[in-house]
Amino acid sequence: MKSRALFGLLADGQIHSGESLATSLGISRTAIWKQLRRAMDEGVRIETIRGKGYRLLTDMDLLDSEQILDGLGLPHRSAVELIVLDEVDSTNAEIVRRRRESGNSRIPVCIADCQTAGRGRRGRPWQSPRGQNLYMSLGLTFRGSFAMLDGLSLVLGVAVAEALEGQGVADVGLKWPNDIFIGGSKLSGILVELQGELEEGVVQVVAGIGLNVHMTDGTGVNQSWNSLAGAFPERRWCRNELAAAVIRSVLEAVDEFVGQGFGGFRARWQSRDIFSGKSLVASQGELAGTGLGIDDSGNYLIAADEDVIRIRAGEISLRVQS
Repeated sequence: MKSRALFGLLADGQIHSGESLATSLGISRTAIWKQLRRAMDEGVRIETIRGKGYRLLTDMDLLDSEQILDGLGLPHRSAVELIVLDEVDSTNAEIVRRRRESGNSRIPVCIADCQTAGRGRRGRPWQSPRGQNLYMSLGLTFRGSFAMLDGLSLVLGVAVAEALEGQGVADVGLKWPNDIFIGGSKLSGILVELQGELEEGVVQVVAGIGLNVHMTDGTGVNQSWNSLAGAFPERRWCRNELAAAVIRSVLEAVDEFVGQGFGGFRARWQSRDIFSGKSLVASQGELAGTGLGIDDSGNYLIAADEDVIRIRAGEISLRVQS
């Protein structure tokens, strides 16, 4: 649990003895070595200088709650309860746990440096290497029925895309229903999960967002992917700035969605649709046709023969026909 503090001390690129690090953090030198060894096993470059100590060679992009909160500004800063963790099984699962324990009305937002059991759509594992990407979940509350949540993952996709565009990322694409693409490869994914049962017209959801920032090794990823650093190597990316931008954009989009419904998002989503006009095939069943975009509820439309077929999120996964 001290790893973020440890790398905060090493971030200056100077040599630090094991004794000074241990004293600063209130742990043993053995514990310092174990954390450094673990980091090196995960690809962090650390120079060990005999008789002197350790020097960090990898440029670390450390998460910092104060920097994230500073980037939110008012009123968003006061609206959220921000939790920044070194490691967690899943940020979505952590939001569920926090909600059970917390009684305040602020929106819980959990960001972790690493996930040990990150999840994507349909229970697929989400690769979550330490210190490289953004793993974030928000606990959102809506008043109404489950039907009002139609299109929520698409609203969040628009919010993430607009946050990235605000950071200078061009040509962001959206893949129905919950992926963000760049240059033909997946950059980010969204997982929306209902929490508990509908009670007195209140629907609680957990919205998980994974965004590839610095990742260079995609071992175990079974689809084409990219990261911001890979797509824009000339730019120095900061996870704290990205986190603040995404949180701001999501909160603003959710407010608009609650007040005006999905209608205001349709054109914004459609303009980024990577399936539009493409020959598509369903990964389940025998459905095939041409992508026509989405309807007013966020269902995807496919022209198959002389019919237009509406597909609800969660029913079928679509891909471009090869």
